[in-house]
Parts: sequence; C-alpha cells; structure tokens
Amino acid sequence: MIVKPADDSISWAIVGGGMLGMTLAYRMAKLGHRVTLIEAAPQLGGLASTWQLGDIEWERYYHVILLSDSRLRNLLEEIDLADDLKWVETKTGFFTDGQLYSMSNTAEFLGFPPLNLIEKLRLGGTIFYASKIRNWRRLEKIPVADWLKRWSGKGTFDKIWEPLLRAKLGESYQRTAASFIWSNINRMYKARRTGLKKEMFGYVRGGYGAIIKRLTERLLKAGVEIRTSCPISEIKKQDDYFKLQLRDVTQTYDRVVVTVANDVASRICPDLSKDELDKLGKTEYLGICCASMLLKRPISPYYVTNITDSWVPMTAVIESTNIVDREETGGASLIYLPKYVPAAHEMFERSDEDIQEEFLSALEKMDPDFDRDDVRAFRISRTRNVMAIPTLNYSNSLPPQKTSVPGMYLVNSAYILKGNLNVNETITIAEQAIDTVLANDLQLATQVK
Repeated sequence: MIVKPADDSISWAIVGGGMLGMTLAYRMAKLGHRVTLIEAAPQLGGLASTWQLGDIEWERYYHVILLSDSRLRNLLEEIDLADDLKWVETKTGFFTDGQLYSMSNTAEFLGFPPLNLIEKLRLGGTIFYASKIRNWRRLEKIPVADWLKRWSGKGTFDKIWEPLLRAKLGESYQRTAASFIWSNINRMYKARRTGLKKEMFGYVRGGYGAIIKRLTERLLKAGVEIRTSCPISEIKKQDDYFKLQLRDVTQTYDRVVVTVANDVASRICPDLSKDELDKLGKTEYLGICCASMLLKRPISPYYVTNITDSWVPMTAVIESTNIVDREETGGASLIYLPKYVPAAHEMFERSDEDIQEEFLSALEKMDPDFDRDDVRAFRISRTRNVMAIPTLNYSNSLPPQKTSVPGMYLVNSAYILKGNLNVNETITIAEQAIDTVLANDLQLATQVK
C-alpha cells in the first residue's frame, strides 16, 4: 500500500528520533515546514531514552550537562526547562594500581602518587596546550598515541594515557587521531573555565525523560507527525519523491534527512553512489555495554572514577547520584558501569547474567566494602553504534552531507568533527545543518508553500 501525503506542500521525513532528529524536527517545524519524524524504537530519544530500573524510570546511559553546553542550555530555555536545571560541584576519582585516588583539584593532582613531578608537569602541560589548539584538522593527521607521547612523555603515556585509551577505545586507539583526545580535553577544560575552575555538572530534574517528554510535546504542538516502532528497510527515489518502506506500508516524502548511524544509512539508502556507500560502510563505530545499578548506599564520593587497571572489565564507575538528587531515585544510589567496545565485540553476544557477575566481582575486588546485598536493581543495555571513531584523516573519509541523490541528506553524529559525542554536540550538528546543508532546500520549500 502506498500512502501519499494529503496536501501538495513539500514534505520532509527525518529518519531517526534521537536528540539530533528531534532537534531537527523541532527547528524545521518552527520554520513552518511539514515534518514527519520516524523512529525504529518504541520511544523517542535514542541514546538519551529511558527505561525502567527497579522502581524508577531513568536513562539507559549516563549523561551530564556542562556549563559550556550552550546549545543544549538554549534549547532547555526554549522549552521552559531551564529552571529545572540543577548544578552540583563534583569530584573525580582515579583507580590505578589497585588504589583509589581523588583527582579533583590542583593539590590532589600534584600529590598523585603514580606520577613523579616531571610526569605531572608534562601531563598538566599537555592538557593546557591542547586547550589552546584551534587548528584541529592538523591533529587528524597524527596518531593519538604519538601526539600524547610527544607532549606528555612515555612515562605518563604508559601509566595514564594508554590505559585510558585502551579502556575507551580498545585496540582501535592505535588507529585513532589526536583530534579525539583534543576534543575531550577541550570540552572539560571549557567547562572548568566557565565554572570558575570548579567542576560543575548539571542535570534537569526528572532527567532526560523530562527533556524528551517536553520536547515531544513541543513537536506535536508544532505539527510534527511522530511515528515510533517504524523501522525503515529501504529509502528509494522515484520520480520526484522518496519511497520509505516501513514494514507493510510505503510512505512517500519529497525530502529525506537521514540521522541514523552510517552503516545503517548504507543499508537503507541504495540509491547513493558507490563512493558514498563505501565511505558510509567504512566508518568505524565504538559500541557500549553499560550496566545500570541501584544500590542501597553510595560507593564513592566521585561522579566519575576513571580506571587504568587492565584487569577491571569496566571503563569507569559513574555514580550519577553524586549529581542527581537521591529523591529522584527513591533514596538509592544510581551507578553506571560502562564498557566501551568495538561494534563487533563479543560482549554483544554474552548473556546479561555473565556480564553482571563479571562486573560485580570486579567491584568486590576494587572495594572491599562493596556488598552485593546492597544491589536493589541491575540491568544491562547494549548499543553497537554509539560513536564514530575519529580515525586518521577522519573528516576526509566522510561523504558530503548533501548527497548525490537530490533531496536526500545525511545529518548524524558521525559528522561531529570538533567535539566528542554528547547531547550538546548532536544538537549543534542539527542546528548547523539547518543553517548550511539544508538551507537552500528549506528556503525552496518555504517558497513553494
């Protein structure tokens, strides 16, 4: 069955209902365009979506808002959630050589035992130098390991940087460009500068569930048609319109914006050129296996505990209730245990029970006071395509966002070139696309209407 839109105005389909797709739909609808937002999952939000954990509903993956996240904060202001944004001064921990250290201020940094004074000075100098770099494109040509060894020295690289890179990227770090570490350092450095040298993190009361709910309400009010539980198997151009195959129905639109991961886009967009399909298919993604846990009591004073010991299966320990008010979690401590892995990693095939046992056993070794009887809820979420890995010369490996198929655009998180993956950056990509790659077609659509 083919369903054609009822009126003759130009229709837009946005494929993918994460925060990027939702922002695109919201901005386009506010400009007066007829938009349908199509999401394969039962709910909107993508990586920011929520689920049931014990007796609370909260995000499947951990998120935090920084003072420097101006695009996200502006959006929250627009949808009347700025007053629900709460800021907390946080601390950072480091688990290395079997010991937990605080790394929350200059004095603690200078007293950090694993590094000698020269190594500390070089580490601090690397962070400061990275924060001043503006020409990020030249960093795309340098392997991250080479760049860090040059500026931090081999000792600091071996003790700090390499374990962190392996924890985050696995062996993929050897193919990763220095722009990756630059973007991470730059975001955190800007946040501290904005926060007057304090580590200030924020969240919206009710979490991303409240943000997604409010944004959904605004989308519907603006006239956006929202279709969830609608996986798309194919997008084909026919004459002057696109046919989107949604299970047993073919829906037609005049323009399509594809916001899903590159490898998914390569499967559902067969009309793209061979060069475009090759580039999409070669994008290397980092996945995640992340445990969410409710505990009867806190396990640390740190929001994030970075882990450098290779025997620990988690990348970090994130204690969200060092930011989120425990009234939101029924008095429990909310902990995330992420493990970043390549998209084809064996962790995607292992049972939840196996991974739960591995993670809890590691926590028992890390913290003798940890008691499994304190666990009130434990769930595992997995996603294969979380972040496109910025390999060497990454920006040149992407196809243009305005594709060879007239009226089809690629706007997804793989096009984050000057930052790391977070909600603020996805909103930035969406809003920049409105002003650049989509601008001519949006103007044409307005003229036609």
